[in-house]
Amino acid sequence: MPKENTAVGQCSCGQTKVKLSLPETLDHYSPRACDCDFCLSRNISYLSYPGAELEVESTGPLEVQRQGSNQASFMTCNCCKSVIAVSLQLENNLIGALNSTLLSNASLLQVATIVSPKVLTAKEKLERWQTVWLNIKINGISQIQ
Repeated sequence: MPKENTAVGQCSCGQTKVKLSLPETLDHYSPRACDCDFCLSRNISYLSYPGAELEVESTGPLEVQRQGSNQASFMTCNCCKSVIAVSLQLENNLIGALNSTLLSNASLLQVATIVSPKVLTAKEKLERWQTVWLNIKINGISQIQ
């Protein structure tokens, strides 16, 4: 089994910390930069890999926002409003993608690939997310609290 690689980061105020476990080092990954107004205005690029794990530890409750097709949940720090991740609850499993700009060593990532989910149908989005997103735990639980 390959060695697991871990990257850490936090929101701008430090209330929410993230730990990302990937099969390879960060320089093997290219985040995805969504071209919607919400993501562009926040300079967000998302990082995920199927089967990878994201642990989110927050001292306060996370706020949830919905954008676009209203299917995915954008988790934000309730203090500084940094977007932590985008997610989707699938029964007992929470999947999503990390805002890669939060990582302390984000500069190791490859250049972001521009993506345009807005051109996909709601069904196509769900199918795509289930193939590319990672597993998320928030304060040890696989659901948004």
